[in-house]
Amino acid sequence: MIWRSLADVPRDGRSSVVTLGNFDGVHRGHQAVLARVVEEAQARGGRSVAVTFDPHPLAVHRPEAPPTLITGLEDRLERMAAIGLDAILVVPYSLEFARQTGEEFVRAYFAEGLRASGVVIGHDTKFGHDDTGHVDKLRELGGELGFTVEVLDWVGISNGSERRWSSTWVRELLEAGRVTEAADILGRPHRVRGIVVRGDSLGHRIGFPTANLEVYAGMIPAHGVYAAWMTVLSGEGSQDGGGVVGHRFAAAISLGMNLTVGGTDLRVEAHLPDAPDFDIYGARAALDFVDRRRDMLDFGSIEALQAALAEDVIWLRDTLPQT
Repeated sequence: MIWRSLADVPRDGRSSVVTLGNFDGVHRGHQAVLARVVEEAQARGGRSVAVTFDPHPLAVHRPEAPPTLITGLEDRLERMAAIGLDAILVVPYSLEFARQTGEEFVRAYFAEGLRASGVVIGHDTKFGHDDTGHVDKLRELGGELGFTVEVLDWVGISNGSERRWSSTWVRELLEAGRVTEAADILGRPHRVRGIVVRGDSLGHRIGFPTANLEVYAGMIPAHGVYAAWMTVLSGEGSQDGGGVVGHRFAAAISLGMNLTVGGTDLRVEAHLPDAPDFDIYGARAALDFVDRRRDMLDFGSIEALQAALAEDVIWLRDTLPQT
């Protein structure tokens, strides 16, 4: 259940176990916190509720340099809900909202709005005006307002590292094109969403037709050639998209500029070697990145480019053997 304001919260007297965060990426550290909220709420007979924000607070405080988000809101909410939460409260974040003190926020949202009997947070959680609210203050308010506070500090041991799972770490890996390592922290492949748009038809002319995506959600990894799964999410506005909604196709992704033909624009092109011949222009689709093959290169000629693309398809089928 998604609540967009405290007015959506049922006034049925039920208590809640609550957590708070941006949860960008919903990585394995986030998942551990959310799972603990679900577990504790079930033990207490209350609701499990996560409080998150939209837009991201930094996008409001620093609109000239908004953060690059790992996931769009749709994927963030889907992945949070999949853990078993009873509800997610999406708070519209604004400068006016940010003027609340930490105590005002906790009283209004945790104590009065959600009737919290328990709060579960990460050790570095901050809240209230200028992030002045912190763990010790929350414990103090919990004693006064009647809720317990549990602080979790999970350390991720991913590929032999002792570094704690974090959204920052995931961004660093995606910026380097290391999508398999990012998936290890996320607990699943990294996803972007986009609308299939018309390109310049070069792919069709050289025997490697592509679906060009105009990405609207999710962080775009480093430029290069990738293996990914493409899933058609919505066929509305397309000729044939409705017939393949929910279908997953192996895709060789060219992400960047087509240097061989002097391209200067960022392109996200998906070649689907085993898909039927269909028209999905206008459809919404998702790309789940599995592995990276190489950088975008200038092959010097169309013939050399065609040979490289053929090798990419062979690699794709080895990487995603279900194709």
